[in-house]
Amino acid sequence: MNVKDALTKLNQIDGFVGAGLVDSESGMLLGQEGGGNINLEVAAAGNTEVVRAKRKAMASLNLKDSIEDILISLGKQYHLIRPLRARSTVFFYVALDRSRANLAMARLLVADVEKELQL
Repeated sequence: MNVKDALTKLNQIDGFVGAGLVDSESGMLLGQEGGGNINLEVAAAGNTEVVRAKRKAMASLNLKDSIEDILISLGKQYHLIRPLRARSTVFFYVALDRSRANLAMARLLVADVEKELQL
């Protein structure tokens, strides 16, 4: 599955607002879908800093592990960040409407799409 198809499939998540595939080395989008009132380019750059900060904290704590996903719970939205296992410098960013989203199902679908993605 290519980037465009992967992001389109994420659009099937209940409560979907927007998604992007982000290069955490540059903070730039490799692809995007939806977004609504969220500027996905700004979100990509900002969430790159979140991923970098978590990796730095893990290194400081000498944690020999990898990030499966990062969840940011806002009052009205969930923001899900999932680094790719095959290429950890790239991550999915998915924004969901909290009132309509099933977080467990969203995490499963993002993981499934990740397995099918070909970069």
